Amino acid sequence: MSTTSFQDCIDACNACADACDNCAAMCLGEEDVKAMARCISNDIDCAQLCRTAASLMSRNSVHAAAMCRLCAQACEACATECARHDMAHCQQCAAACKDCAAACAQMAAA
Repeated sequence: MSTTSFQDCIDACNACADACDNCAAMCLGEEDVKAMARCISNDIDCAQLCRTAASLMSRNSVHAAAMCRLCAQACEACATECARHDMAHCQQCAAACKDCAAACAQMAAA
């Protein structure tokens, strides 16, 4: 399978990683940072896994599908946590995570 067939998923992973990085940075500026610890941790994990998945897909790695399955799980967990918070950055991150989870699940099933 060519990497061009993965492009939508690669784009979703990169967008999600950016949203997670932004969310983590914004959470660090919240008044009660301690209350955001789980969100920040999920953001960091999700961003890293998204970047790894995008990299593997761009190289057409034999491990890309397995990484996308893991990435989809991390994205779902991050979306769930971010959705618990009312801040705009958390809501935007949750949406990006949901989109990425769907794209990764579809890619892994292909």
